[in-house]
Amino acid sequence: MAESDTPTPPRLLPDAIHRAVKPGTALLRLETTQSREGVLDGAWWPRSRDVAEELPALISALTEHLGPITRVGLDATAWRGIPTRLVVDDRVVHLDSFPVGDDTVLVTRGDNDHFSLLVVPPGTTADAARTAMARAVHADNITQAAQILIATTPD
Repeated sequence: MAESDTPTPPRLLPDAIHRAVKPGTALLRLETTQSREGVLDGAWWPRSRDVAEELPALISALTEHLGPITRVGLDATAWRGIPTRLVVDDRVVHLDSFPVGDDTVLVTRGDNDHFSLLVVPPGTTADAARTAMARAVHADNITQAAQILIATTPD
């Protein structure tokens, strides 16, 4: 069998994305649809668990693609010092503490438009983070965030 005949596993993101994804990156799957069949709308790989340091860049990136973000829900046990609000790009964003788990961030645009993002833990290796983020943004993903992280993180 020739080397070119060997099937290669499908990659969910272009090679350039795989090289570019590094801590601090957010990947989004933005679809205009009445039904979101996938569990997650995107993924985020923060560099730390410091809300004031990490969240403004995420909110700015999301605002650029989704419009103004009004609320962000985080698990208080996973993040250091969650304030009740942050001012990002001259807009107030309210922060809520929810028991969503350290693997998920809930983002609200407007009053009722919610997005759920996988949170890749800050210390994750680049390969594991890329794999987890690729699975999270796959349109037909039905796997919960915690299960994606368990499946993609080496022992």
